[in-house]
Amino acid sequence: MRTLRDVKVGQSCKVVGLGGGGAIKRRIMDMGITKNARIHVRKVAPLGDPIEVTVRGYELSLRKDEAQNVQVELEA
Repeated sequence: MRTLRDVKVGQSCKVVGLGGGGAIKRRIMDMGITKNARIHVRKVAPLGDPIEVTVRGYELSLRKDEAQNVQVELEA
């Protein structure tokens, strides 16, 4: 399954599931990343961490380990 960590800059995707333990999953959901949310990857830092995304109309920065727990499907 593809994760948010695999999405390239400029691509958009839809969340199909969340992984990780209870605290990590809750933190991701508290940031507004829930099933069926649409995410646009805006930037990735030079060393790959963090990833800047737009979700639900606001900008958010995620670490690679958090993005690894977000399962997505690419949008055309």
